[in-house]
Amino acid sequence: MSLARPTPLQLAAAHGKSIPDVIAPRLRVLFCGINPGLYSGATGRHFARPGNRFWPTLHGAGFTGRLLHPSEQQELLKAGYGVVNLVNRTTATAAELTPGEFVAGRKRLAAKIRRYRPKAMVFLGVGAYCHAFGLRKASMGLQPESFEGAKVWVLPNPSGLNANYQLPDLIKLFRMLRS
Repeated sequence: MSLARPTPLQLAAAHGKSIPDVIAPRLRVLFCGINPGLYSGATGRHFARPGNRFWPTLHGAGFTGRLLHPSEQQELLKAGYGVVNLVNRTTATAAELTPGEFVAGRKRLAAKIRRYRPKAMVFLGVGAYCHAFGLRKASMGLQPESFEGAKVWVLPNPSGLNANYQLPDLIKLFRMLRS
């Protein structure tokens, strides 16, 4: 895959595609995005859009020794981390997803957790977490219940569109998880 920015035609063609999980048995942390955006769908990489703060947050919080580029996503596995999506269908915005897709995504995710047994499962986006589990609200941080034996954390969506949390705020919250 090229490191070049996708063209508008490539972005349009990415609608509805999926991207592969970055997962292995017994990870320390499995991060779960809401769903891949068109940029990720066009590149085949998680959190690939240049304005997304996932990779800078991981580095700033000490999960990685250096800032990784999305093309280096497999490096996460060496450190004991992985990335999946709740709904693995690329869209321009998460608003295009249906409630049923969140519930079906939770069921697929449960099977992955049973198979790979991560120690902790981190949902990146409180709204997606609530949709998937039929909750009215949830707080940030460690949740009282586990999911298929994994500890559950809810952290903010690192999208650059999430203006509620700036990079220093994200880093602080991700450091709580790391500790």
